[in-house]
Amino acid sequence: MAFSLKMDSVFFSTLKLTPLPNASFSNRHFASLSLLSRKFPIRRLSVKASSSAPSTSTANSQTIKIISMPTKPIEGQKTGTSGLRKKVKVFMEENYLANWIQALFNSLPPEDYKDGVLVLGGDGRYFNWEAAQIIIKIAAGNGVGKILVGKEGIMSTPAVSAVIRKQKANGGFIMSASHNPGGPDYDWGIKFNYSSGQPAPETITDKIYGNTLSISEIKMVDIPDIDLSCLGVTTYGNFSVEVVDPVSDYLELLENVFDFQLIKGLLSRSDFRFTFDAMHAVTGAYAKPIFVDKLGASPDSISNGVPLEDFGHGHPDPNLTYAKDLVNIMYGVNGPDFGAASDGDGDRNMILGRSFFVTPSDSVAIIAANAQQAIPYFQSGPKGLARSMPTSGALDRVAEKLTLPFFEVPTGWKFFGNLMDAGKLSICGEESFGTGSDHIREKDGIWAVLAWLSIIAYRNKDKKPGEKLASVADVVKEHWATYGRNFFSRYDYEECESEGANKMIEYLRDLVSKSKAGEKYGNYALQFADDFSYTDPVDGSVASKQGVRFVFTDGSRIIYRLSGTGSAGATVRIYIEQFEPDVSKHEMDAQAALKPLIDLALSLSKLKDFTGREKPTVIT
Repeated sequence: MAFSLKMDSVFFSTLKLTPLPNASFSNRHFASLSLLSRKFPIRRLSVKASSSAPSTSTANSQTIKIISMPTKPIEGQKTGTSGLRKKVKVFMEENYLANWIQALFNSLPPEDYKDGVLVLGGDGRYFNWEAAQIIIKIAAGNGVGKILVGKEGIMSTPAVSAVIRKQKANGGFIMSASHNPGGPDYDWGIKFNYSSGQPAPETITDKIYGNTLSISEIKMVDIPDIDLSCLGVTTYGNFSVEVVDPVSDYLELLENVFDFQLIKGLLSRSDFRFTFDAMHAVTGAYAKPIFVDKLGASPDSISNGVPLEDFGHGHPDPNLTYAKDLVNIMYGVNGPDFGAASDGDGDRNMILGRSFFVTPSDSVAIIAANAQQAIPYFQSGPKGLARSMPTSGALDRVAEKLTLPFFEVPTGWKFFGNLMDAGKLSICGEESFGTGSDHIREKDGIWAVLAWLSIIAYRNKDKKPGEKLASVADVVKEHWATYGRNFFSRYDYEECESEGANKMIEYLRDLVSKSKAGEKYGNYALQFADDFSYTDPVDGSVASKQGVRFVFTDGSRIIYRLSGTGSAGATVRIYIEQFEPDVSKHEMDAQAALKPLIDLALSLSKLKDFTGREKPTVIT
C-alpha cells in the first residue's frame, strides 16, 4: 500500500539539510507508520538452523537518503518493568511505534549507536514483521551501521542477550509482549537491551519517556523493506542488515554452560520420558535444534512446536492455568517423568514432574543448591545469589548454608544485571517463572529446563536400567528436608480498573505508615511493614515504591504490587508466604497451608471493595 508523507526537510547521509518546501513523498518501500487500515494474515513461521550459505546483496547507491519526518508527542508511552506494552492496534496508530523508537535514539549518547551494531529479534507475534521494517529504517536514519536481525524476525529474548554479548553489539531491540496473548486484538511490545545484553536501566527508560513528550521529528531512510525470510547481508551505502540464524550463537553458549553428554544420557534412557511445550511461541524455533537434534530427545516430545503469530489462539504464559494441556499430561495416568514449558519470548519457564509442580521460588533455590555439582559452568561455585523481593525466601536459605553473598532486588531483571556485571551474582530468579544466571543478562527459559535436566541426570548418572530413578519430586522433597519448605502462592487479578487498584495501594501505604511492630493481625504479630525500596550496591541508584510488605514475626509475608507487564488496566498481584520447618507438614497442599494468611491478605487489602473482584484470574 503506497501512502504519502508531508515533510519539512530531507537529510542525506552527509547530514546537510536540503529543504524541500511543500514537498510530499510517496514511498512505495516503507512499511506504513499508520497501519490500522491493513489486514495482516496470521502466518505460520518457519525458522530452523541452516547450514546453507547466506546470500549477499549490495545496493547500487553509495549513499542513503535520510528523511526527517515531522511528528507530534503521543500520550501513554511510559515503559513498565520490561519495555512498552500496548494493544497491537495502539502500536499500529500513526507514528506510535516510530515515535518511541526515535525517542530511544534521542535518549542515548551518540557513541552508543553511531556506526555501531544493533541486534533485532522478537517472539514471532502478530505485527513483528511490519514493526521490524520500521525499526530498521529508523535505526539507519539515526546513523546505526549494521542491524543483525533473526530470520523471520524471530529471536528469543535470551538469544538476543546472547547475540549482543557474542557479537559485541551496542545493544538490541526485542519485539515482544512476553507472556501476553498475541494477534490482531491482543498485545505487542518493544524493549531495548544494552551492550551487556541487559534491559535498559530506569535512567534510560525515564529519558525515553521524557523524549516521547517533546519529540518533533523522526529520522528514517528511504530503502526497500528487508526480506527477513532468507539468511544473508543486504547493504545500502554504509548501512547493512544481516539476517542471521537465531539459534546458533545461543546454542553454542548453552553447550559451554551445560554437559550436553550428561543430559543426552538421561534423555536417551528408555525409562525416562520428557516433554516440552513451546506453546506455539518463540522456543518452538529452538526446541528441535536443542532438545531433539543435540540432546537426542524424541521428536514427538515437543508439543506446540511451531511458532504462530497468535500463539495458536493461546495465552503463552507457562503456569498452571494457561499451560493446562501440559499440566493435564503431567498429572494424567502414567504421565512423563519430566515436563516443561516456556513463554511467548522464551525467558520464562515452568518445571513439572509426574503429578508434581515445582514453584519458581523453589526452582531457583534447588538449581542454586545443585549447580556446582551438576552444571560445569558453576564448577567453581556460584559467586552470589539473588531474588526479586516478592519471591519466597527459599533461595535465602541456600545462600546462608553455602555462605554466598545474597541480594534482594525489586521485580525486573534489569536489577540483576548490575550485580552480574560487577561479578557479584551468578544465579537468580523471580517467582513469576523467571530463572537465569550470568551466562547472559536476561532470564532464560530453556536454560532453566537444561539446569533441571542436568540435576536429574546427575542424580541418576550411575543408575542402571531397571533401578528406580530419582524423580523431580524426590529432588524437591529432599531439598525441603534439608532447608525447610517455604509455602508460597500468588493471586493475580488481571485488567482491574486502574483507579480502584491505585486507590487500594494508596490505602495500604497509609496502613504501613501507621503500623507498629508487635501489632496483631489475627494470629500473626507484625515484625515490620514498608513499601520496599532498593539501593543498588553497584551504582547507588534508588528504586522506591516497589511493593507493599507486611512481614510477621514467624517469617510469614504478605506483599502487594501492581504489575507493569500488562497492556491494559492494572494487574494486582498478592503474594503470600509462610515458612515450615516441620518435615511432616511439607506435603500439605499450599492453598490449605496458607489459607489463614490468604484470608488475612484479602481482608487487609479490602481488595473486593476497591476493585470489585471476588476471584483471582490466576492462582500460582
